[in-house]
Amino acid sequence: MAKKRLVIFTGAGVSAESGIKTFRDSGGLWEEFKIEDVATPEAWNKNKELVLHFYNQRRKQVMEAKPNAMHSFLADLQKTFDTHIITQNIDDLHERAGSKKVLHLHGEIMKARSSVYETLIYPLKKANILLGEKCEKGSQLRPHIVWFGEMVPEMENAYAIAEKADLFVVIGTSLNVYPAAGLLSYVSAHTPKWLIDPSDFNLDYIKGLKHIKQTAVNGVAELKIELMGKIN
Repeated sequence: MAKKRLVIFTGAGVSAESGIKTFRDSGGLWEEFKIEDVATPEAWNKNKELVLHFYNQRRKQVMEAKPNAMHSFLADLQKTFDTHIITQNIDDLHERAGSKKVLHLHGEIMKARSSVYETLIYPLKKANILLGEKCEKGSQLRPHIVWFGEMVPEMENAYAIAEKADLFVVIGTSLNVYPAAGLLSYVSAHTPKWLIDPSDFNLDYIKGLKHIKQTAVNGVAELKIELMGKIN
């Protein structure tokens, strides 16, 4: 019997419990910088060195972080389900935990790419991309990140994955904002759905959704019970 297709959409709430902060968090790297100064194409054109410095700091933070219990649980689900992860997170914690099918909507901080030739992408083993480091065609390397104001090139692939879901789980992100809301419109109304997030949301409009009102790590046990009941 073929495994059921389990699609999991993860947001900042999953990585937060590994110590990775987002721009919305207090005490994070974003408090030192304005978004428009470090995370837009205009910022890159204006001050490449500052943008590189900002992402070098974020990359160092990611390299020091470790996968948490939710990352490990999701990787373990591959034994039981045809598991696909769609993530807003730019870290590599899903991969380090062992997940194989991971689609990054907003890019990957542990990769660099050419600032001119978008298909020239390179894995990084170090924390820093330096000014003057270039691709083989001679253009400056930049973080392989989708900046504010840029297109999200993997969005169509995410829609295609969501469309075929037998089970759909959202962890650590709101269902009321893009792109989660957009993804849900591609999931069948008859597909069982779960949201793990400690916040309050008005979710009455989503058919077949169960809200597990806990943080990612604390929600592991209940999600496990729910999913194991859907194996057959």
